[in-house]
Amino acid sequence: MDFTKEKQRAAAWFRQLRDEIVTAFEALEDSHTTGPLSDRAAGRFEMTETRRAAGDGGDAGGGLMSVMRGGRVFEKVGVNVSEVYGQLGEAAQRAMAARGVPGMERDPSFWASGISLVAHMQNPHCPAVHMNTRMFWTPHAWWFGGGSDLNPCIEYAEDTAHFHRTQQAHLDPHGTDLYPELKAWADEYFYIPHRGRARGVGGIFLDDRNSGDWQADFALTQDIGRAFLPAFVPLIEARRVQEWTDADKETQLLHRGLYAEYNLVYDRGTKFGLATGHDANAVLMSLPPMAKWA
Repeated sequence: MDFTKEKQRAAAWFRQLRDEIVTAFEALEDSHTTGPLSDRAAGRFEMTETRRAAGDGGDAGGGLMSVMRGGRVFEKVGVNVSEVYGQLGEAAQRAMAARGVPGMERDPSFWASGISLVAHMQNPHCPAVHMNTRMFWTPHAWWFGGGSDLNPCIEYAEDTAHFHRTQQAHLDPHGTDLYPELKAWADEYFYIPHRGRARGVGGIFLDDRNSGDWQADFALTQDIGRAFLPAFVPLIEARRVQEWTDADKETQLLHRGLYAEYNLVYDRGTKFGLATGHDANAVLMSLPPMAKWA
């Protein structure tokens, strides 16, 4: 099961989606004339090539980390793409075998590509957001995963409704049973047991997707990615000019502490990235620039 062409298509799509999102986010910065910046050019992404560490010193792939800090709209936002490959270590092999991935004991080779995005906003009325889509391959299996979830510190029912409605509109062409299934999966996945609450107001989440039809599963993954900008950008366009207080900022910082706890303790992607030797700065890009705990 070589899948060379399929892997190339998936990696190219994730890079294309990254380019579209970076362009849209920089346009938001350009159109917002108030904020902490005196230099318009400062509201731009900084690009850094990343490499995955291979145990034998050979090439193991890498990616592109794109981070904007201190913008008018975005306090910190990262949009990363990666394409990595090589041999899974023993701990990762056990984790994959436990998830039902066959053949790990015979050949622990793997390939993975995806896009990962986390945005932390200047204005506390603007929700933080997370999105990722990915493809994973081994000689004996392949699957897709991903989704988006909204993380407001000050919740607005109409924002939550728009975010979910847009996700559903992009999922329904693939089957009207998908949205309620993936929404419930997100509610479960982004729950923080030690706090007894969800990280945010949910979204959609998908993992281990292999229906046997690669084309159909790839098309679904693409529509999960395509849903992101229309689900998120209108919320920011509406909220970015809203007045906020010191109390609002305190609420935001405390909520960011909750976000950091989840990503460091429970998030599967964070654990996998660190365990497989990917660039630690890229893996931990999701952490907020500032946070507080009560």
